[in-house]
Amino acid sequence: MNQKFSCTTCRNADAPLGAFIADLPMETAHHRMESQSVKCGFGLQGVCCRLCANGPCRITPKAPRGVCGANADTIVTRNFLRAVASGSGCYIHIVENTALNLKNTALALSAHGGELKGLNALNRLGEIFGITAADPNKKAVAVAEAVLADLHKPEYEKMELVERLAYPMRYKRWRELGILPGGAKGEVFHGVVKCSTNLSSDPVDMLLACLRLGISTGIYGLTLTNLLNDVLLGEPELRFAPVGLRVIDPDYINIMITGHQHSMFVHLQDRLTDPDVKALAVKAGAKGFKLVGCTCVGQDLQLRGAHYTEVFDGHAGNNYTSEAILATGAIDAVLSEFNCTLPGIEPICDALRIKQICIDPVAKKANAELKEFRFADRERLSTEIIEEVVEAYKARRHKVKLRLCAGHGNDNTLTGVSEVSLKKFLGGNWQPLIDLIVAGKIKGVAGVVGCSNLTAGGHDVLSVDLTKELIARDILVLTAGCSSGGIENCGLMTPEAADLAGPGLKDVCKKLGIPPVLNFGPCLAIGRLEIVATELAEALDVDLPQLPLVLSAAQWLEEQALADGAFALALGLPLHLGLPPFVTGSPLACKVLCEDMKQLTGGQVIINPDAKATADILEDIISEKRTALGI
Repeated sequence: MNQKFSCTTCRNADAPLGAFIADLPMETAHHRMESQSVKCGFGLQGVCCRLCANGPCRITPKAPRGVCGANADTIVTRNFLRAVASGSGCYIHIVENTALNLKNTALALSAHGGELKGLNALNRLGEIFGITAADPNKKAVAVAEAVLADLHKPEYEKMELVERLAYPMRYKRWRELGILPGGAKGEVFHGVVKCSTNLSSDPVDMLLACLRLGISTGIYGLTLTNLLNDVLLGEPELRFAPVGLRVIDPDYINIMITGHQHSMFVHLQDRLTDPDVKALAVKAGAKGFKLVGCTCVGQDLQLRGAHYTEVFDGHAGNNYTSEAILATGAIDAVLSEFNCTLPGIEPICDALRIKQICIDPVAKKANAELKEFRFADRERLSTEIIEEVVEAYKARRHKVKLRLCAGHGNDNTLTGVSEVSLKKFLGGNWQPLIDLIVAGKIKGVAGVVGCSNLTAGGHDVLSVDLTKELIARDILVLTAGCSSGGIENCGLMTPEAADLAGPGLKDVCKKLGIPPVLNFGPCLAIGRLEIVATELAEALDVDLPQLPLVLSAAQWLEEQALADGAFALALGLPLHLGLPPFVTGSPLACKVLCEDMKQLTGGQVIINPDAKATADILEDIISEKRTALGI
């Protein structure tokens, strides 16, 4: 491990975590921020093009066109479309694997007996899709096949399930704009082709293509992935749970999970609680096995933690907490299957002899063993992983110093929130929430969603500060994604956080025994927020842009976040970003995204790095929407 790293770490909203990282004898992303503090101005503006051998071309006032003649508007929107297509492809990969796992699981249960965990969720999907098979396993196969068939349609054939899943008023607007997507995989392919060398040069056309990708991303990669997982893994149930580094119990063999594809290790998850497997752990000197949640797959497991209390320790943190989790020394293996698995974990794993295993080849890490998940081989794969993790535990635990941080996090974060569990908590319908909004006890709702990064003020700084500002103004906050990991570790999802809320929201939270910030889980659960918004709009008989609802991806990080953002704009929602998405070099792109989008879909992009100023803007938007609704 390189000892010559900066002694300076970036700011951290989570003070105990920041102190823990600053005291580590190893380098993390928090240290590397200083050496990467000088950014490329051309890259920040999105005006660098390296698509052909005449480049890279960089647009300046003295050189307003690249060698081929492309101007800043073309280059910026082409780069943006390429990023949205890549992000969409990631989500479509996830929903495809989830649908395949559901189909294969249902076929196996038909052959060998057993029952799916989420029959209510299955019946809900069957009703939406118009699938009436009486046998649950046959219904699950039909649901999965319907999803796969839509994903695999060519780009020129419209997906059938979009109309069934979308809010009718939104679907009508998308059809008017000509942005109804074809097959989701075809849309990704088409998007990549459009932004290749000497093809599209129309910036508005490319931004419309981003909206098409946003719709297929949101309907399939976000909404449907959650619903399919509910069938496979069990529906979320409200409960209080511990979070933070405190969840790591050194008496167990600990496996840190990181990624987005919960359904890929469900067999292993169940196997870890079997008596013969627990006996292996005891023989090695441990009490048993525990899964430690990290990144979005950890959030998803926490969301469903009521079903997995024996094996799940809790959610330790988000993407930029992962290095600290490993640095405790109490993690014996990392199981990864997608992003946000930082390359920075690799040297720490090597130094602390932590076994690295990847089960999806798209997430193959440099120093990890690839054990590709295939459903037919799941039993063999689980056995091999268990055996190798036990050996790693025996080889490393007596040689590694533990650096536990038992005081980090809290024991009473509210989790298990979904569109179903929340509505059930409210009595089976949304009217109590609507009544509170109409009465002004809750001014509106803000979704603070997406990634965590280290640039918008520091680790989770803008996300946490903005959340505090919003709840202080009686705005209920719903979260999903890595940002949730930071917000929950800072205590804003405990009932005690009600004291930080404005008088109306505080009174509501105190009476109901809930926090002013509700965690819907992984970034995929942005799709759950869309369901909540749709059902509220339906109850009020208004379109989505009319709701007193705003979104913030304050600390967006990855291309997937840009695909999420395209979905938000297609839904017609105001979307705040703490940092611009590399488009400021194009006045046209900024105008379309920040101004013209209001007339196209009802949405708009708001870029502001300051928490208080952003809260002012979002509160004003909510007030305008309340006035328009007459409340």
